[in-house]
Amino acid sequence: MAKILIVDDDIDFVSAVKLVLTSNGFDIALAYSRQEGMEKFDSEKPDLVLLDVMMDEPDDGFVLAQSLKKKSKNTPILMLTSVGQVTGMDFDKDSEMVPVDDFEQKPIMPNQLLEKINQLLGK
Repeated sequence: MAKILIVDDDIDFVSAVKLVLTSNGFDIALAYSRQEGMEKFDSEKPDLVLLDVMMDEPDDGFVLAQSLKKKSKNTPILMLTSVGQVTGMDFDKDSEMVPVDDFEQKPIMPNQLLEKINQLLGK
């Protein structure tokens, strides 16, 4: 069973995603800040990270992604964000600034999320 770490400060969003993922057989770890995300990454050793961009700071997700990739190049990171809608800026994968494996806009449909996760886990 794959373990997924969800790092997002939106408690309602986290609850909804957790429900979808647990009902599909995933083991879930939760973090609500960049700092907590780092701690949980170390203690939980997730197979995949779902990461929000804007938490306490507007770039927390990017900073955390950079830190996580330094620790483990092989752990896929799926960035879920509404930052494109909020800022009008268009982000894309960038190995330096935004070292994530894929991007999805929030809100995301459960089946689309599951499909992405399974792709990234190589299933």
